[in-house]
Amino acid sequence: MKLIFATNNAHKLSEIKEAVTNFEIVGLKEFGITEDIPETGATLKENARIKARFIYDKFGENCFADDTGLEVESLNGEPGVYSARYAGEHCSFEDNNTKLLTELKDKPNRKAQFRTVICLIIENKESYFEGICEGEILQSYQGEKGFGYDPIFQPSGFKASFAQMTMTQKNEISHRGLAVKKLITFLNKG
Repeated sequence: MKLIFATNNAHKLSEIKEAVTNFEIVGLKEFGITEDIPETGATLKENARIKARFIYDKFGENCFADDTGLEVESLNGEPGVYSARYAGEHCSFEDNNTKLLTELKDKPNRKAQFRTVICLIIENKESYFEGICEGEILQSYQGEKGFGYDPIFQPSGFKASFAQMTMTQKNEISHRGLAVKKLITFLNKG
């Protein structure tokens, strides 16, 4: 079965393709869509649904989309749904990380969690899958791999940031990896 993954993020696409091996996963660019789908929802679930609905309603193709947020306890859940553009509309990963480290500078509580929500649409039926990875925000960058907040997020029970792990290690425990495992289990039952 072919599924369109409603993303232009090459990092996310490669993570998903490594995790989902028994289905053909096609990104937006491979499908010929280069525009970004607006994320106007107030929650991760709403944004995942908006992106999946956009593809399904426009092309009639089975698809899925995700939205992920980093939720920091001492910042009342920020950046949350705004994680990708925390430092502004056209910011870089580094801009977001710098802003987050600045916001946490004098805060002793650095507990955080990554949360991913996936919306799958097959034959116009929606299903949702969620993954959560708890951890903490480090004081400084650790590691070269990954993307986004990976260099400053250390999952609970580990001595390495996401950016110090291989993609396989990260996929085993990450928020997206956990949500994708639920997606795969669902697809395999169908």
